[in-house]
Amino acid sequence: MMDNTQAVRLTSLAHGGGCGCKLDPAVLTDILGAPSGFPMPKDLLVDAATRDDAAVWRINDETALVATTDFFTPIVDDPFDFGRIAATNALSDVYAMGATPIFCLAIVGMPVNALPRETVRLILEGGRAVAEAAGAPVAGGHSIDAAEPIYGLVALGLVHPDRLLANARAKAGDVLILGKPLGIGIYSAALKRGELSEDAYAQMIASTTRLNTPGAALSGMAGVHAATDVTGFGLLGHLAEMAQGSGLKARIDWDRVPVFDAARQLAGEGIKTGASGRNWAAVADSATLAPRLGDAERALLCDPQTSGGLLVSCTPDSADAVLEVFRQHGHADATMIGVMEAGPAGVSVD
Repeated sequence: MMDNTQAVRLTSLAHGGGCGCKLDPAVLTDILGAPSGFPMPKDLLVDAATRDDAAVWRINDETALVATTDFFTPIVDDPFDFGRIAATNALSDVYAMGATPIFCLAIVGMPVNALPRETVRLILEGGRAVAEAAGAPVAGGHSIDAAEPIYGLVALGLVHPDRLLANARAKAGDVLILGKPLGIGIYSAALKRGELSEDAYAQMIASTTRLNTPGAALSGMAGVHAATDVTGFGLLGHLAEMAQGSGLKARIDWDRVPVFDAARQLAGEGIKTGASGRNWAAVADSATLAPRLGDAERALLCDPQTSGGLLVSCTPDSADAVLEVFRQHGHADATMIGVMEAGPAGVSVD
């Protein structure tokens, strides 16, 4: 065991980082294959079929249980912040379903001969701090000795079955609202290269540790039809899932999409993650980009977001109220970025 005071750069111990280490979407599709054919119980309201953010089980007419799990390798070197980011990201899937978290279980894999015990303790403390702030204490978990540092949560929440949000219920004519700016994956790539400014790092931490609590507040709100969170597959990937599940075409106005200024600059300099290319390959057959959009814009659209923002599909009449909910919960960057239209399922960016 290493001396507990020895500094270790967490990101140096992982081949990827944050949601950028997710499996290639195409590989994931091949692995999951066709549905098993096993008849789903009537109380299983949401399963993996729609690639939604969590599974949902109806307990009774008033209550449904939302269950999800999310974990990844370090996106930053500060252990406490790594724990906070991972926990915020895991809880996001509960909020994206319109649920309120109730408790969590920790998922811990650590290279015990490469990391000081104090570092591991700080990772767990960071995760616990976020979970408790969300009112969902870490009640247990499981740990293993692993080749790379891995941390995350099983997160459980409750929602009324009639107020459940899902990603496949958008309607033609809806507008699309994105809750956080894009660029976290590009920031993480720049951080690994030692090219991320202090201001951009502060933006990164503030965004990735901001809980997506607007999701629970939007649950059952008139005019809100669908929601998901933008994470490892980027805006295009998760929007494509929403469009496919809803049988609609999503049309995005690139000029309205919120992007961190420094991320826009870094993308223009060619800094991006390997996951952005895989994400584009997964949606290229159903996505079209305006000719004015180049490699930098495509990299941002496909940038894997760790603990990214909520993406909400709602009626135009409810958009102002939805944006107000975001603002009340500290998400002042929430922006209307496009519409859902009738037509072949896919995404168009103008």
